[in-house]
Amino acid sequence: MTTIAVTGHMDITDDSVPLVRGELDRVLAAYEPEGLVGLSCIAKGSDSVFAEAVLAAGGRLVVVLPSHDYREAKVKPEHVATFDRLVEAADEVLVMPHETASRQAYEAANRTLLERADCLVAVWNGQPPSGKGGGTADVVDEARGAGVPVDVVWPDGASRQA
Repeated sequence: MTTIAVTGHMDITDDSVPLVRGELDRVLAAYEPEGLVGLSCIAKGSDSVFAEAVLAAGGRLVVVLPSHDYREAKVKPEHVATFDRLVEAADEVLVMPHETASRQAYEAANRTLLERADCLVAVWNGQPPSGKGGGTADVVDEARGAGVPVDVVWPDGASRQA
């Protein structure tokens, strides 16, 4: 069994979604479906695109939610249907022991992803950390520091919303 976690930008453009999905499909095709487990916080953007790709590849999805109020506090109306569908499709849903969504809750979720992962897929444009903590570049740095292999996915033509 191979457990792959994801980190990635939430603000990829609509035009980037099929490019990222195609690259994720290619990466996941290297794994046997019955042994594939994807770990995702299913946030809008990269996390959800990855979760959908894992399910389409025949893998199992494990959702990691940063807090008990995450859906109500942070999931935007345009993402609710996707979020709910992915929670329903998950084999397991882990909720971090935080009542409210916060930087600490996100960092706890990221730590859980890395602790359970054999490798990390990062939908990342390669830019350095913002300094706020808990972002994609921070998770990549943590993974590399912990010896977790990182596969960066940023296909030609991909971009973030301005």
